[in-house]
Amino acid sequence: MEKKQAINAIRVLSADMVQKANSGHPGFPLGAAPIIYEVFAEALKFSPEDPAWFDRDRFVLSAGHGSAMLYSTLHLFGYPDMSLEELKNFRQFGSLTPGHPEYGHTPGVEATTGPLGAGMGMAVGMAMAEAHLAAKFNKPDLKIIDHYTYALGGEGCLMEGISSEVFSLAGTLGLGKLIIIFDNNDITIEGGIGATFTENIEERMEAFGFQVLTVDDGTDAEAIGVALEMARDETSKPSFIRVKTTIGYGVPDRAGTAKSHGEPIGEENCDVLRESLGWPHAERFFVPDDIREHYRQLAGRHAEAANEWYTLLNEYRAKYPEDADLFYASVGGVIPEETFGDAYFDFEPKADATRSVSGKIIGELKDKVPFLVGGSADLSPSNKTEMKGEGYFSKRDRLGRNIHFGVRELGMTAIGNGLLLHGGLRAFVATFFVFSDYMKPMLRLSALMKLPLISVLTHDSIGVGEDGPTHQPVEQLTMLRATPGIDVCRPADEYETRVAWKQALLSKDRPTVLVLSRQNLPPLDGSGPDAEKGAYIVSKEGGAAIDAIILASGSEVALGVEAQKQLEAEGHSVRVVSVPCMEAFERQPAEYRESVLPSSVSKRAAVEAGSGLSWGRVVGPSGAYITMESFGASAPAAALFEHFGFTADHVAERVRALLCQ
Repeated sequence: MEKKQAINAIRVLSADMVQKANSGHPGFPLGAAPIIYEVFAEALKFSPEDPAWFDRDRFVLSAGHGSAMLYSTLHLFGYPDMSLEELKNFRQFGSLTPGHPEYGHTPGVEATTGPLGAGMGMAVGMAMAEAHLAAKFNKPDLKIIDHYTYALGGEGCLMEGISSEVFSLAGTLGLGKLIIIFDNNDITIEGGIGATFTENIEERMEAFGFQVLTVDDGTDAEAIGVALEMARDETSKPSFIRVKTTIGYGVPDRAGTAKSHGEPIGEENCDVLRESLGWPHAERFFVPDDIREHYRQLAGRHAEAANEWYTLLNEYRAKYPEDADLFYASVGGVIPEETFGDAYFDFEPKADATRSVSGKIIGELKDKVPFLVGGSADLSPSNKTEMKGEGYFSKRDRLGRNIHFGVRELGMTAIGNGLLLHGGLRAFVATFFVFSDYMKPMLRLSALMKLPLISVLTHDSIGVGEDGPTHQPVEQLTMLRATPGIDVCRPADEYETRVAWKQALLSKDRPTVLVLSRQNLPPLDGSGPDAEKGAYIVSKEGGAAIDAIILASGSEVALGVEAQKQLEAEGHSVRVVSVPCMEAFERQPAEYRESVLPSSVSKRAAVEAGSGLSWGRVVGPSGAYITMESFGASAPAAALFEHFGFTADHVAERVRALLCQ
């Protein structure tokens, strides 16, 4: 009776939260409460008093619309700040209980979820991180990394393509400490799944390489517990547990229907729920003392595991001090000061593609930042992202720092987020810039979670050439610049590329996108440390006053400098400003921004082989745009730059026209 009523406490609290907010998703918590209870009560290794304890098990609620269930569980287990008042403030401004779980906002939430399937991808990344760090730091006599990753989702998570991407890779990698739980209630918002989702999900997961377990009665907590135990015992492959549940369980006129999915059940049904469950307390948000004591005892038992781990870690530090120092540095993300000293910027200037420069930098950094891992969506030879001399992470080589993500840009980016969420690693992902379209939903989550994920995106413009418009990015710079919290860096030469990598690795709270060229770019005489400020004067005007300013990024900065030479020869005083990162520039003091772009100079021209939409904030209403206002074409890069007006002559012509206005 105690366990049954402990589970019912999760149900009634969740229903009360949704009802009070008059907004939310009650059906999932009512059906899945036995699952989350068994995970937290019996399977999960965690400590409410120390939510960030490093060797805890990770639990990701991929079906983030069921957040009321997670918040109720965290409250009952005594997570800090998760008071009853916070449950009553569900979905209200400033509460710790937002509509979908938010990492870094609510204690005990391991990932920001909401876009269905995203949590599955991040869970795979967490499991990969655990496997890599365990192989790197564990000793035969002392295992300081030994935990599982659990993810709970429903039909929507499995319908989204991202789940297939990441499950395919998880099975290939044999991630035996990854446990996926499928709340199988056969309902989505539009109704039953008969018209949309009739595949044999168990055979599908077996084909991916998972151990598949089935619990036919989702109210049978003991059966769920047995399945979880079997999943933990199978360490050679990931496990998938299908639990057959009833959405809206306990509310007869809503149970098993889409009506219970996304709207409150109503005050009357909150009473019906209590009667149906045998919950004798009519008061809303009330949990009796005996049930609270039950959860308190469970939480205390879990906290003991954390204390035991800290004792183990102290023993490890005494016996393996060098490894312990590296472990602490990895967990803290400590990068030695000398990493970006004078030697880092000591190079022989030459014309080179910024993708190639980036590859050289990765080779230099891999030994200085031993916790750097990453890879490409099957494009590392083109992206130049392979860490030479390092292995590839696989079922046979958990120490590999390179990652074969396969052709899975969306899944790759979610996994990158998961690697960072786990902790102990810095991660980069890579593909062609045009395929950032596939990455965007997970990059948005990177920004929401303030994760410093690094994206190496090469082949940055019509400079791709013969592959044609399908591979030539036009609007992607604007898309990413419009996303809050992302630094979009498009360097113009090796110096700026080195600055971009420095900023990316030193970032603590924002993802960085490195947008890199396929074609060679000349070194710029004026590039230097001010590149860190996001925009700077790369070539100063010749006169005392400024007639016009040319602003450019990437490959077009050199065009701006060549155009400036023509204009200066004609007697015009023209400044050229390189803008490798608009976001960094906007964070500078107003005095610096004014020194680079004086407000008195309204004649400005933006030059970039991409959409001009994002330039308005620095060009102003009187400026000119030498940008892409159409898709590209299939031809050699030189012919395309000529055709679309990216030549020094055309830039000079457009600036002359500005000066005549």
